[in-house]
Amino acid sequence: MTTKEKLLELFESSRDVYLSGEGIAQKLSVSRAAVWKAVKALQNEGYPIDAVTKKGYCLSNQTDILSAQGIRKYLRSEIQNNEICVMDVAESTNASVRDKANMGKPEGYMILANEQTAGRGRLGRSFFSPKDSGIYMSLLLRPGNYSSKQAARITTMAAVAICEAIEEVSEEKAEIKWVNDVFVRGKKVCGILTEGAFNLESGLLDYAVLGVGINVYQPQGGFPDELSPIAGAVFQEKQNDAKNRLVSTFLNRFYGYYHAGDSTDYVEEYRKRSFVIGKQVTLTAFNESKNAVVVGIDEECRLLVKYPDGTQECFSSGEISVCV
Repeated sequence: MTTKEKLLELFESSRDVYLSGEGIAQKLSVSRAAVWKAVKALQNEGYPIDAVTKKGYCLSNQTDILSAQGIRKYLRSEIQNNEICVMDVAESTNASVRDKANMGKPEGYMILANEQTAGRGRLGRSFFSPKDSGIYMSLLLRPGNYSSKQAARITTMAAVAICEAIEEVSEEKAEIKWVNDVFVRGKKVCGILTEGAFNLESGLLDYAVLGVGINVYQPQGGFPDELSPIAGAVFQEKQNDAKNRLVSTFLNRFYGYYHAGDSTDYVEEYRKRSFVIGKQVTLTAFNESKNAVVVGIDEECRLLVKYPDGTQECFSSGEISVCV
């Protein structure tokens, strides 16, 4: 790590505590001048670091800047050493991680960005990813023995883990609209896009890229007109260290489900948070739209629907809209 990265790690572990320049220099085995230069670099990046004569330097707790160091300090020990890359701007974090996957990066590699210029959603749609208001992250997974059927678990595990992270950090109720949209206060605050590469010989998943976009705050100027009726944000005002806490809590929860093998504990949590069960919906699948009532979600998180003629069907993919 660079001196700046080491210093940020130290500050993140000691927020609101003054650290002397001499003490920092000794701890990092660098000169006082190198400490001063690193402090200035962090301040230029927006970190509110106070400098007081005879007291030293202090990173205020009143900040919410996404960083690898800020995320890592909250992570469970078994995933604490996973490589985390935080970028100011990315075209698409999913595309960047996919490129790294093809270059051999190991499971757990992750890219996060404060802004995406070509963010992507499901079905080829664009994903609105404005600067500083959200978290846009992609995680590389190499489960080794997942079939295409099992690969669908990744998205549903992630949806549950996102809900749990939002509920823990914000104390707001989070709900799921099948299959992968997370809602708070009746508005969509998160979308999930999971992409994969399969081995043609074995038919098993070679790797998956789990992409998650969270609207943490309302973007400056608000959402575009076409999104404002449906899009919302987790928080209505700025919070202390919310972005790092959301990411780390999500990772802690997600890996808990992911490492549990064939356990389907997450399915019941998914059902609890589904707000479409019992609702009249319009279901679009295979380029056809039908009206139906959602009667349940099965152990594979497939949507079970009942048509007006009484027949039933289940779906592992598709789009639904709730009828008003």
